[in-house]
Amino acid sequence: MSQDGADRNLIGAAERGELSAVQKLLSQGARIEARDSSGRTALLVAAHGNRIEVARLLIAQGADVNAKDSIKDTPFLYAGAEGRVEILKMTLAKANLKDTNRYGGTALIPAAHHGHVEAVKVLLGTAIEKDHVNNLGWTALLEAVILGDGGKVHTEIVRLLVAAGANVNIADRDGVTHAKRRNYAEMVRILSGAGAR
Repeated sequence: MSQDGADRNLIGAAERGELSAVQKLLSQGARIEARDSSGRTALLVAAHGNRIEVARLLIAQGADVNAKDSIKDTPFLYAGAEGRVEILKMTLAKANLKDTNRYGGTALIPAAHHGHVEAVKVLLGTAIEKDHVNNLGWTALLEAVILGDGGKVHTEIVRLLVAAGANVNIADRDGVTHAKRRNYAEMVRILSGAGAR
């Protein structure tokens, strides 16, 4: 088998979650950092499919958790954004916590936006910047309010961010903090209790 063929097969096996095939292909010389046409590594496609055991093997074999694809996703950023909590935990030892996605956001921002409570908890247990502002002018806290629905999940994320020390007075580019404007009473209570203006 050619090198390109082995590399393609590795990425395909990782995408399908075929652990034994991934092991075999690596032992036969498939490159762990090989890329598909979208620039994704085997580890990133494993994260996409939440293929936990394949991700565990690839990380143990030294796969780069910070390898960017053509849209600036990495295994670490993707796992955080999409709430792939087990894979997220596996990436942390080598993750670049300052890395940003195509929107200029850290892993914490889309985790908050998408309502992934457990991923937010995991990320808040690291040294990740809680008040990082993305290209839209939003922090994780702002995204939980603006892009959330005011329900239990996003309210819990707001509570977690506030408890972790997120700045409750960072406004968006228009100078708005949003919770009051949207009548999210419980969020307003949490934010006001933390000194929000």
